[in-house]
Amino acid sequence: MNTYDKILAAALKVLEEEGGAQFSTRAVTAIAQVTAPTLYHHFGSADGLLSAAIVEAFKQLFESKIAAVESTIPETALRQGWDDYVRFAAARPRIYAAMMGRLLEGAHIEAAEHSHQALVQNVQRVAAEGKLAVSAQAAADLVWASANTAAWLYVTAQFRKSPPPQPDVVDLIRESVMQIILTEPGEFRQSPNLEDV
Repeated sequence: MNTYDKILAAALKVLEEEGGAQFSTRAVTAIAQVTAPTLYHHFGSADGLLSAAIVEAFKQLFESKIAAVESTIPETALRQGWDDYVRFAAARPRIYAAMMGRLLEGAHIEAAEHSHQALVQNVQRVAAEGKLAVSAQAAADLVWASANTAAWLYVTAQFRKSPPPQPDVVDLIRESVMQIILTEPGEFRQSPNLEDV
């Protein structure tokens, strides 16, 4: 592993263990066993390192979604994508919180856009089969919102002085939104207009 990657891996470890608020270059240099000038040579500043770590985290999220075996059934693939996203947040809540924080600050992160586009494409495949009870835009918004809602239950567990959510609660969040956006079995909607997709 080269020096750049070693520092980046250490930054992700600190971010995962301490979160964005407690992120420090001192902790990173200690783990990576490099000097501060070496860190700044590669990343320019503490914020440059934090930004690079968050971009890398988004890449890992997107790559995990690509690597997952996705069903050829659009509705199942939509659920799988939802589960993959929430599973990432459950496993890495502090990194997920830092990722969302950076997006809220207006950062342009290509891997984040790719991840959202994968959701939109899954929704469009369901729409193409005439199985959406709402517009594709509304469906994508609802799926996105519900996945983030479930994810934040993991992120805020410590703040709420609660254990992480039970799997049945997470499943209920997912299935509630699926019930809203999908047609009933046996019901068939006309293929949506292009502007709906």
